[in-house]
Amino acid sequence: MRRRIVITGMGTVNPLGHDVESTWRALLECRSGISKTELFDASTYPTTFSAQVKGYDLSKDLGAEHKHPTAGRNCQFALGAARQAWRHAGLEGNTSLDRTRLGIYLGSGEGSLDFWNLTNCMVDAWDGDHLDTVQWAKLAVQYMDLHREVEQESNMTVAHLAAEFEARGPSFNVLTACAASTQALGEASEQIRHGDADVVVSGGAHSMIHPYGVTGFNRLTALSTRNDEVETASRPFDLTRDGFVLGEGASVLILEEYEHAMARGATIHAEIIGYGASADAFRITDQDPEGDGAATSMRAALSDAGLEPKDIDYVSAHGTGTKQNDQVETRAIKAVFGERAKQVPVSSVKSMLGHLIAAAGATELITCILAIRDQVLPPTTNLHTPDPDCDLDYVPNEPRKANVKTVMSNSFGFGGQNNTLIIR
Repeated sequence: MRRRIVITGMGTVNPLGHDVESTWRALLECRSGISKTELFDASTYPTTFSAQVKGYDLSKDLGAEHKHPTAGRNCQFALGAARQAWRHAGLEGNTSLDRTRLGIYLGSGEGSLDFWNLTNCMVDAWDGDHLDTVQWAKLAVQYMDLHREVEQESNMTVAHLAAEFEARGPSFNVLTACAASTQALGEASEQIRHGDADVVVSGGAHSMIHPYGVTGFNRLTALSTRNDEVETASRPFDLTRDGFVLGEGASVLILEEYEHAMARGATIHAEIIGYGASADAFRITDQDPEGDGAATSMRAALSDAGLEPKDIDYVSAHGTGTKQNDQVETRAIKAVFGERAKQVPVSSVKSMLGHLIAAAGATELITCILAIRDQVLPPTTNLHTPDPDCDLDYVPNEPRKANVKTVMSNSFGFGGQNNTLIIR
């Protein structure tokens, strides 16, 4: 008999809120988490704004005597979100949980602390005048050996969480760019399904709002440069969109085997019923322009769930606000849903949250669970000028009451990594 995977806890720290309910209220009120960048002096960069987490105090979630004084910014967000989810799942104080059956699976990116260390090394080796983004990029190439060492630190978040919860089961981290936390949740559900764990702490964390991160995305021309209209700069599916807005944060969910959750009397918030994954095999930074890989991921999730496109009530889009991504995702949805594509509502909360990179998918899955709970769809804000190439129902500019039971959530990463989850 196939083991079922349910979600019993949720937590988040993001630009709109430091917990689940405040975040949800902000989304339904169409608030923006985007402002001028304060984490470093970005005044000379092509993009001077971002979606930052402001005023977060880890001790509010872990207590003043917590054991993670050296945790970097992304690790702090993950620890806070995970402890919220742990409490929400009713696991606080649980002494009967078999910790060898408790796993960790994150989509966690390198944190700002890692990159500050790298940047400081680069600056120490340079003795000249002001560096523009091209010069920064060239200097970075000279330090790729160090960069590879820094990238290994992305596993630090898993190590912090394993220590926090005494998790002695399987622990993994995946960094597939913007698809990372959706992939982590999907692979974590597979661990439970295959009997390798009973409970998995899963989600994502990332903090790239620093000179190195912004330089890289500016060089890719992926970021919006709407410096005079920062709060409305994230415009998924709108004709005037000019790139995504870089964000940061963490979201964590407690995944649990259904019978295990029932036996301890847990509240079940949703069930993961389908997971799909694919690769475009196209280019390192571009999606397949026809959307074949994205469509493959969605079809795989539907097949895993034993569903047809007609069974999906709402699609939580990747919806970054770049010219290419939004067109490709629209094409892929049309390919999968056929004639029904224009009837199924689709929206992108990145219009308010910004793009949390490795944390994006997990954060968006939480909004899907809340959409089912409250029977309301979060909107795509800043959508005022229709794009003829993006002609679906994107729930523009205000939340919408809806009969929603089954939801599809998409995440598509640089390099053509595609992941889809279906919950009910």
